[in-house]
Amino acid sequence: MWKKLLEQNTGTLLYSLLLVVIPVLASSGLALWLYHNTALLESLSPLQQIFYFLVVSLTMAFAITPTTFVALATGFFFGWTAFIGVVVSYGFAALIGYTVAKLIDHGKMTTFLHQFPKAEGVMNELREQSMSLIILTRISPVLPFAFMTFVLSLVQVPRGRFLLASMLGMLPRTIFFFWMGTQAQDLLALLQDPNAGTSGKLLLGALVVISLGGLYFLLNHAIKKALSRSR
Repeated sequence: MWKKLLEQNTGTLLYSLLLVVIPVLASSGLALWLYHNTALLESLSPLQQIFYFLVVSLTMAFAITPTTFVALATGFFFGWTAFIGVVVSYGFAALIGYTVAKLIDHGKMTTFLHQFPKAEGVMNELREQSMSLIILTRISPVLPFAFMTFVLSLVQVPRGRFLLASMLGMLPRTIFFFWMGTQAQDLLALLQDPNAGTSGKLLLGALVVISLGGLYFLLNHAIKKALSRSR
């Protein structure tokens, strides 16, 4: 099975790996660049800010900037007037990532799963619960945004539902990290170590528990239901 998976989905698996590795490599360099160009971003005109949001939509879609990074930096530079821009940027990034993933995979993963009825059954069950699935993956601050966009696209979730659930799921942690950005005094220190304090850590911990616990329940339920249907 694993050999077939690798042979038939090499491009899909390679792209998904890059979406995990790139944010780790890019974040430190971008944080340093922002630190040395603070005045440039603080002086952006409204039109230039729109261009900024278009750029970060692309960088988030291709995992160059993590979503947490964008929320912290935007809150720091622009304050709450830019919050809607961040939310809309998340939506654009999700749609871009979704579209690119579809072009790269081109239905290969779905075709591959046809060879394994039980696995295909689990995927079908997850698709039926896609709204909950997407929200749970987006709530967690530890699941990479671009990588999860790619994975979710393979579930064949309808585009409109994918966009709505992505934006809803991102809201809790976006509000929190954006607020942290507005309160910070030093950008480089904030990006390298966004110390959330005790209450913040409890909140982030709760989001992780809700996300991973919910995903475990959802996956377990999908597996059991798929197995019962295959008997």
